[in-house]
Amino acid sequence: MIAMNAVIAMALTRRMAARLRARLSQLGGAGSGAQAGSAIVEFVFLAVLMMVPLFYLVMVLARLQAGAYGVSAAAREAGRAYVTAPAAGQAPARALSAAGLAFADQGFQKEGTIKISCDGTPCLRPDGRVRVTATVSVPMPLVPAFFSGIVPMQVPVQATHVVTVDRFGGR
Repeated sequence: MIAMNAVIAMALTRRMAARLRARLSQLGGAGSGAQAGSAIVEFVFLAVLMMVPLFYLVMVLARLQAGAYGVSAAAREAGRAYVTAPAAGQAPARALSAAGLAFADQGFQKEGTIKISCDGTPCLRPDGRVRVTATVSVPMPLVPAFFSGIVPMQVPVQATHVVTVDRFGGR
């Protein structure tokens, strides 16, 4: 299906290019008279006008994707570290450490937070469920501070992971 669409798109592109060449030859060529050389200036102007917003959009999307990867990995690893702790007192510190490493991998050392909740007490009982929610506020790149009332300066990204304590490993 995709290959068929690509073939159709190529055929349409060829037809449009042929029509454009025919129209240019009717007008007397592309570079005649007072218009000589102005096409490159128009092209450069339009290219810059289109490429700058496109480049910024790619930067924003890449940063948001890094935030999504960071919170997903932080929630998963914090949950895993929490339920595999040898003692209940060590579990929160292990979870924070694991989440901190996951956030740091994506460049969110100080922005990321996690929240841990259990479905009962004690938390590390057999078949108990531990819910870890990781949150990070992704700052928008290259946005000056005076735009804070117009444009959001940060976008919150959140992920939740539920981990079950091993049936025979609960404490």
